[in-house]
Amino acid sequence: MQRFGLIGYPLTHSFSQRYFTDKFVREGLSDQCRYDVFPLEHIAEFPRLLADYPDLVGLNVTIPHKTAVIPYLDALSPSAAEIGAVNTIRITNGKTTGHNTDVIGFQNSLLRFLAANGGPSQGALVLGTGGAAKAVAWVLENQKIPYTFISTKPNAAALRYEDVTPAILAETDLIINTTPLGMLPNADTFPHIPYLHLAPKHRLYDLVYNPTQTLFMSQGIAQGAAATNGYEMLIGQAEAAWGIWNV
Repeated sequence: MQRFGLIGYPLTHSFSQRYFTDKFVREGLSDQCRYDVFPLEHIAEFPRLLADYPDLVGLNVTIPHKTAVIPYLDALSPSAAEIGAVNTIRITNGKTTGHNTDVIGFQNSLLRFLAANGGPSQGALVLGTGGAAKAVAWVLENQKIPYTFISTKPNAAALRYEDVTPAILAETDLIINTTPLGMLPNADTFPHIPYLHLAPKHRLYDLVYNPTQTLFMSQGIAQGAAATNGYEMLIGQAEAAWGIWNV
């Protein structure tokens, strides 16, 4: 039996466990593979997890460990090293290698979303500066889309939310939420930007997928903007992870 799993904290709603368990049933792999969730509050618990489950061959990584897990890994793929964040780990003969499949899922989904809603972006705001934001920034750079990070904390590389003025919104057409704000069970939360100054030219991409329409999305839609959630990205990154685990 091959064991796969997800590390992060908290893990009250796991897309990955449901997705892979259903996949194993669909593809007749239930007697060969299983997928578990491992809520690690502190990344320092990671080595103990590997010791306790020697049958682990692959892990997904979610908030808040996508960057923090890196020092605990034996190697990184070139893209994960460049991005500085890991969401997929392959374990072979006790050695761990970090990969980033978020970029695959996000890029494919983003390009479809933009093509269906006005075409290429001329500029983006990236809400958040965590591991998911690093993957988003890598894709934007790859697509030659200029972007600005928005953060709640003072940061030389980011603007604060209170610095997002109507003039800044007028200069951008793509806003990407990489924070967990709005995710169940905290569906009443959202990033604080001046939504009343959004226009039909704006496209809002929320990496949150549960609920299917977050307050971030609905406030943009109310101003005529297009919006999408992160479900398609999740499917893409999950299938890319499966490919890495089965090379």
